[in-house]
Amino acid sequence: MTEIESDHPRAESLRVREKLVNGFEKGLVVPEGLSAHGRGEAFDYILGEETSNLARKAIETATATLLEAENPVISVNGNTAALVPGEVVELAGEVGAKIEVNLFHRSPEREKLIAEHLISHGASEVLGVEEEFAARIPEIHSDRRKVDERGIKAADVVLVPLEDGDRTEALKELGKTVIAIDLNPMSRTAQAADVTIVDNIVRSLPLMIKEARDLSEVSSNKREGAVWGFDNEQNLGSTINLMLGRLEELSQT
Repeated sequence: MTEIESDHPRAESLRVREKLVNGFEKGLVVPEGLSAHGRGEAFDYILGEETSNLARKAIETATATLLEAENPVISVNGNTAALVPGEVVELAGEVGAKIEVNLFHRSPEREKLIAEHLISHGASEVLGVEEEFAARIPEIHSDRRKVDERGIKAADVVLVPLEDGDRTEALKELGKTVIAIDLNPMSRTAQAADVTIVDNIVRSLPLMIKEARDLSEVSSNKREGAVWGFDNEQNLGSTINLMLGRLEELSQT
């Protein structure tokens, strides 16, 4: 990995890019994943590369939703595995969630690589790689229709970081609660999800881990209050207004 000086103005962004390149070289990330990250990074610039209070509210709601779920699952693609493998494992442990590999550009070899990568970061079990437990969601027309019958197929709540809109909509149609992490508040994923965290995953997952520890100390009634008091449409609208304000501010400086 290229050494990045800590005083470089783009140091953190460059470190994230290096993780993706490293993931690409290992076979975890596909070329389309690099393109998707670049698109998201453009929105992060507008956000000021900071986690907004609106995103923090969504993080609180998302974490409370996972804690209150009966069978929560964290869906992992190549970019997520490359960027935050340890955080995925840690969050799953805090909220009692299963981890499942689910890929748009799917191959058995890549699924196994990602599963092994997560296991090397502490996961005791990773679903989505054993054909004997494979199920299909007919509402999905991409390779992501393949799910694990023990995981996403049976889940009531699914965290889908760095997701595509088709599967988010299909999971909603199946009656599942969907939590998305998406830097674009106007995407189909963001608009279709029940809770959308408009933030960079490298910032939001550590915050979710901390939130899970804090919320585990309060009553279930308080966690349910955080869930029912959240309006995703309103939060997204406010986030877009925040972005417009940032652009207006930048245009004056």
